[in-house]
Amino acid sequence: MKKKIAIVAGGDSSEYGVSLRSADGLMSFMDAEKYECTVCVLHGTDWHAIYQGAQIPIDRNDFSLHTDNGRYTFDFAYITIHGTPGENGLLQGYFDLIGMPYSTSDVFVESLTFNKYALCNLLRTQPGLVVADSLLLRKNEPRPTDEDIVRRLGLPCFVKPNAGGSSFGVTKVKTADQLSNAIHTALAEDNEVMIESLLTGTEITCGCYRGAGELVTFPLTEVVTDQEFFDYDAKYNGKVDEITPARISPHTAQRVQELTRKLYRQLGCYGIIRVDYILRGKPGEEEICLLEINTTPGMTATSFIPQQVRAAGLDIKDVLSDIIEGKLTTRQ
Repeated sequence: MKKKIAIVAGGDSSEYGVSLRSADGLMSFMDAEKYECTVCVLHGTDWHAIYQGAQIPIDRNDFSLHTDNGRYTFDFAYITIHGTPGENGLLQGYFDLIGMPYSTSDVFVESLTFNKYALCNLLRTQPGLVVADSLLLRKNEPRPTDEDIVRRLGLPCFVKPNAGGSSFGVTKVKTADQLSNAIHTALAEDNEVMIESLLTGTEITCGCYRGAGELVTFPLTEVVTDQEFFDYDAKYNGKVDEITPARISPHTAQRVQELTRKLYRQLGCYGIIRVDYILRGKPGEEEICLLEINTTPGMTATSFIPQQVRAAGLDIKDVLSDIIEGKLTTRQ
């Protein structure tokens, strides 16, 4: 019999719509001969599944459905929520409590990687990795003056929600008088704001995954955009060139892949992650600068990970099957 997979999408962040598009992508990628897939949409207290064309409430006691044919249960949850609660450990904790295996890393890894400031400070001393200087501000707490921020981090700098994606609430600040508005914009997405010094160079991203077998890194993607940075417009409205494999030396690509595997192992990740970097310095001898680690990367047909999987000569359905079977096998 086919295993029953819940593709869990939606969430409570501004990337709700992006998550639904990732769910559509996953539905098209999954091996239909192995899996019976159902999209489950979570938004606040509204949890429902699209089952046989109907919208059915999800029983949160055990993540099951009550259908005309009886109770319908799932064997596995493939989480594709970008932001809370699927990328910060909350949903992982719920699934742990009810005994449902899932596609991502565990509660600790998800909560750590979602907190940009905590992650960057943890990895700051990692050999071979550069991390930008940053400050953390909290809502309704005193903050440094604009002058102190500029003195510490310089201009331009980035203001972004500390716990959130990189598509919403992010501002590239060029003058000190822009800081207040940028902080206000970021606080609309999260109660904590990270202000980060600017890293300039070649932006690349590296996908990596482990399922039942060995840890695999994909070919790197180079991100080229005329926008101020790789924002929502660049990501989802086509204002970017995504070049896979990246136009960098084989030696540099190998260093980035090795570092990505090292980070994956050290953090104890599972499933697919994507690590974003800036390369700066002499070609072939670049410094590798960390931007962020994304543990539920986009999975539309044009997203980075499917591109990189194709460039690696792999089939995305096999990668997804490997992730699912890797978790299910360990539970037997």
